[in-house]
Amino acid sequence: MKTGRSLVDLAQELSRQLKAKQDMIVPSPLMRFATDSGGTSKVTVEAPHGAAQFGITELAKRQLAEKLGIPYAYFERMREKQPDLLDRNVNTWLHSEGDRRLVRTLDGNVRAVLSDRYRRLDNYDLAEHVLPILQRLPGGRLASVELTDTRMYLKWITSEVRQEIRPGDVVEAGVVVTNSEVGLGSLSVQPLVYRLVCRNGLIATDHTMRKTHVGRLKETQDDAVTVFKDDTLEAEDKAFFLKVRDVVESAVSEVTFRQLAERMRRTLGILLSGDPLKSVETVGTKYLLNEEERNGVLRHLISGGDLSGYGLVNAVTHYSQEVADYDRATDFEALGGKLLDLSAREWQEIAAAA
Repeated sequence: MKTGRSLVDLAQELSRQLKAKQDMIVPSPLMRFATDSGGTSKVTVEAPHGAAQFGITELAKRQLAEKLGIPYAYFERMREKQPDLLDRNVNTWLHSEGDRRLVRTLDGNVRAVLSDRYRRLDNYDLAEHVLPILQRLPGGRLASVELTDTRMYLKWITSEVRQEIRPGDVVEAGVVVTNSEVGLGSLSVQPLVYRLVCRNGLIATDHTMRKTHVGRLKETQDDAVTVFKDDTLEAEDKAFFLKVRDVVESAVSEVTFRQLAERMRRTLGILLSGDPLKSVETVGTKYLLNEEERNGVLRHLISGGDLSGYGLVNAVTHYSQEVADYDRATDFEALGGKLLDLSAREWQEIAAAA
């Protein structure tokens, strides 16, 4: 499993971001977009106490283009070659519609442009409620935590719930809690399997809790910018975090983990009878892996010396430790879980690839 930051570092960065970020509900006509000759774009918001100017991240540009119906490839072409044309397009559509947007800023940059119905579920609040739940798990310990530009990850394992997949190959139960503040997915709680022999993590795709970021705004004016302050934001209700606690406990329960371990054991009997290279290519095509990623998975499959479905699952999750980007590394841990869900026919296509 890819190592993230320490809990102390996570807490410090969450506290810093809490002070540095600002959220506003902005009527589209009160936004202005401008791009300089070098292709750098700025967003100006006509706030109650004067105009405020921000930079804009690539994700926020993508979201803005999507909401205005501008294909992003064309958006970028205009930005690079005709910045004045880009500004006219963006501002014309912004000022001709009556929609309101949730504009999320951090460190002087617009990091997300979302629907005004987007329900805030912030990383600081989530960590404050969920970390004590994780720390109370019997035999629990930190596996990995990280805060990227788009998501927060809390990965925890417990030595109290374990299974032996085959002699000497022990796996332990765990849980991963994931959240995005910028519109890239809902809060999710998923079971995690931790393999001791190589410290691989596998994220199961079922038994999942998801909390969507959709809600109803209160006391906002249609024609003015509403700036949210943390001391006036409505907190998540206690019932919701009680549900989180229940799902976390279910994710690391003996029943859930026994089912996952049995699915892993079934892959031991799937022999890769064809060409291992073709087997990896089949997986790569199905799950959109690039050439470097396919080569990495193949290398771990061959070096592991286990040409079975189980060997392929472990090659995928082991490769995640080499991936520089934490978000992408977690994708490979989740891919291991997706492979466990494949039907017999789908496994046959992979195993017999030639």
